Amino acid sequence: MKFAGRRQLFIFRKEVCRCDFYLPRMVLNLLIGTVVISLTVLVHTFGLIAVTHAMGHLVARFRMHGRRSRIVAMISVVMGLFAVMTVEVWLWAGLYRLLDIFADFETALYFSTITFSTVGYGDIVPAHQWRVLAALEGVNGFLLIGWSTAYLIAAGTRIGPLKAGEHF
Repeated sequence: MKFAGRRQLFIFRKEVCRCDFYLPRMVLNLLIGTVVISLTVLVHTFGLIAVTHAMGHLVARFRMHGRRSRIVAMISVVMGLFAVMTVEVWLWAGLYRLLDIFADFETALYFSTITFSTVGYGDIVPAHQWRVLAALEGVNGFLLIGWSTAYLIAAGTRIGPLKAGEHF
């Protein structure tokens, strides 16, 4: 008797939510999200390596008063970080277009940018079955932005201690 009651409750929830394939769709979201997160981590890793080399080259080339330029170093790091994160946002946007979650690339890119940056205006939302994937992008962006911040601090420290009264 109890089993029948639970089953009816489950069927009732299923009809109300219209979630016939909820569990498989969620697993699909998690699998796709895991692959894209792995790709963005690779992009970020190799991107930071490239930014490090570019910063070293630029700092060596553009010296001020015979010394390394901290300003050139910080500008190159910040612009490099923006370039790396732009590739990651575009990767997510391309996925949304590939899965036909949004009608055009501009909308997918806008949604990806506000989701990756965790701003999340809420003016554009994905279809119900893709909400978990969008949430994964938000977590991915949060972590990669934090990693970028740590890298920026490390780069500032590497370029040398600041003298009293100096700042970037």
